[in-house]
Amino acid sequence: MLSIIQAAGWPIWPLIICSILAVALIIERLIQLRPSLVMPPHTLEKAMQLTQDGFPGKDRIAQVSNMGVLGPILASGLNTLAHSPAATDLEVRDTMEIAGRLAARDLERYLAGIATIASAAPLLGLLGTVIGMIEIFGSQSPSNNQPAQLAHGISMALYNTAFGLVIAIPALMFWRYFRAQVDNYLLTMEAAADRFARHLARLRS
Repeated sequence: MLSIIQAAGWPIWPLIICSILAVALIIERLIQLRPSLVMPPHTLEKAMQLTQDGFPGKDRIAQVSNMGVLGPILASGLNTLAHSPAATDLEVRDTMEIAGRLAARDLERYLAGIATIASAAPLLGLLGTVIGMIEIFGSQSPSNNQPAQLAHGISMALYNTAFGLVIAIPALMFWRYFRAQVDNYLLTMEAAADRFARHLARLRS
């Protein structure tokens, strides 16, 4: 590995930094986007059950708020009614919508970073390729032909191109996977929040 880094030259170092960042961000998202953390099983059903016997107290609202990422969205509606019993159904929905946007921001955290790495890595590899080609042409002249310098320039160009693609392809695949996963979570949470808002409206009627 050290010989490859030496052959690739200094342009390989930005790619190494990108690879380390990509691995760290991907591992972080794999952990944080687990279904058990985002939407524990039967979250909506448990929240509705806690409100069946009347408006819950602070302890039960806190219990709902601790149910993954969906919990704070549902708890925001309960908190609105706890602080303003005369709040309209529209105000409750607006509060839950704001909580949903905050949850979406948390779910989408670092996805832009992964996408940026997927886009930038091939360009950094191309930069290394161009630098390698410059070294090749700079070392060649009609009176001075250096095969070793020529081989070094070619290896620099090829190593940087390959390393850039090796980083970009997995980063792009994981970004698309995370993007689809987050979109699915958001759609499910939107439907759950709408159902819970209608449930609260029925309890108040």
